[in-house]
Amino acid sequence: MEALKNQYRCYALDFWGFGESGKRRTTYQVSDFVDLVEQFMDRLGIDAAPVVGHSMGGTVAMSLAINRPERVKRVVAVGSPVVGGSLHLFLRLAGVPWIAAIVWNMPTALKLGIKLFSPYIVKDWQEWYEMITRDISRATLESFFTSIHSLHKTDLRAQLARVQCPVMGIYGVRDNVVNPNQADLIKEIAPLARVRMMTDSGHFPMLDEPEAFNEQLAAFLALKFPVRT
Repeated sequence: MEALKNQYRCYALDFWGFGESGKRRTTYQVSDFVDLVEQFMDRLGIDAAPVVGHSMGGTVAMSLAINRPERVKRVVAVGSPVVGGSLHLFLRLAGVPWIAAIVWNMPTALKLGIKLFSPYIVKDWQEWYEMITRDISRATLESFFTSIHSLHKTDLRAQLARVQCPVMGIYGVRDNVVNPNQADLIKEIAPLARVRMMTDSGHFPMLDEPEAFNEQLAAFLALKFPVRT
């Protein structure tokens, strides 16, 4: 957002159940978050805009472009699953309610596990560890396991071909959270697709290679595409 602020007005929102957003809900499905983004745009009077999402956020962004094409000018999906089966095994297991409940009720063990795994996720892992543990403390058990379970069950392959706007996939070659082969699906299926593989990045290319990532993002947002009729 800092890199783009001179060219764009940028907004960020927390999904329901996470961060500063409300947590009194019965469901936290990917489709719920798609509705949230559209409601957010309605409240701010945004008819259409580029939508950038990381991980599950990118899956939500692609889903928004599929279901509400008039609201999305272009999509950037960063380390995002097109198929939920691309999630790491541990995340898929975290979507199982009884496993999630056990993990959630052992916060010390959860933090230790995250700390041990952090160096395999992002280069500057100490700062990331503090950020992720803070974010998890603001989430709820229901949002934690329900959203991951919903993401695991997601498969956008049959619908991605309907996306009318340009789509860019940015993936870290060393991503241990989402299989970077999801970039191939975007390139093969989305009609106006571009893919960038970050060779020195894992699941967080905006942290591992910030300058290169911001350059790729800004270039794609400014790129002129032919108008589809």
